[in-house]
Amino acid sequence: MAKLYFNYSTMNAGKSTILLQAAHNYKERGMETYLLTARLDSRAGEGRIGSRIGIGADADTFEDSSDLFAMIEARLAQGPIACVLIDEAQFLTDAQVWQLARAVDDLKTPVMAYGLRVDFMGKLFPGSATLLALADEMREIRTICHCGKKATMVVRQDGEGNTLTEGEQVQIGGNDVYVSLCRRHWREAVGG
Repeated sequence: MAKLYFNYSTMNAGKSTILLQAAHNYKERGMETYLLTARLDSRAGEGRIGSRIGIGADADTFEDSSDLFAMIEARLAQGPIACVLIDEAQFLTDAQVWQLARAVDDLKTPVMAYGLRVDFMGKLFPGSATLLALADEMREIRTICHCGKKATMVVRQDGEGNTLTEGEQVQIGGNDVYVSLCRRHWREAVGG
């Protein structure tokens, strides 16, 4: 039975690494997957999913106007796939998450989405909020704060390491911009 899975965490927990490992495992068993990532995140290159540990794979990209159901249906017309793997799922729109649910239900294709749960201000990303509402199964991918506790929050820093508490929800960056923290240290960092 096909399901919609949401694998979420903070920054630097290994979401992309786990996605790429899953794709590798399917391929090793002779099964094809369909990889998708957000067009606006081109840190690994346009149309590429990359991990901090140096592995990567080519992927189709989506943007706000993309119809993911139609993209999955078109890919299935080219041949069978074992599942759809989506990186940067926090950038999905509400409508796109519903399109993924429809692909699971109507096309009987499993979808595994990987993304951030909350932004640097402690607010849910719209795509993540809808995935939390609709996913058949959810899994937290854990990482740790500098104190050793589970990190559930992330702060955005400027070039001098100062914590930012305002700004656009989306700013692409890595370890140079974002730091994962436990809730207590996040509260201390943002002055709350």
